[in-house]
Amino acid sequence: MKLRIFVTLKPGVLDPQGRAIHHALGSLGFEGVEDVRAGKMFELEVADSTTDESIDGMCRQLLANTVIENFRVERV
Repeated sequence: MKLRIFVTLKPGVLDPQGRAIHHALGSLGFEGVEDVRAGKMFELEVADSTTDESIDGMCRQLLANTVIENFRVERV
């Protein structure tokens, strides 16, 4: 089974990478971009028998820092 794990900063957490991208877009002449938030996406190929609890554990223990990040799992 293929999974996509999307990791994003929680609302209110400063995002210096997003700010840099936002600034760069403006410098390149792209107008109308009001905000940018950067994140990560992981693709995992796991056995069909992998449980939701195991997937959640992978995300909480390694893929996302749950103090400042949220994650979302998508089965492809």
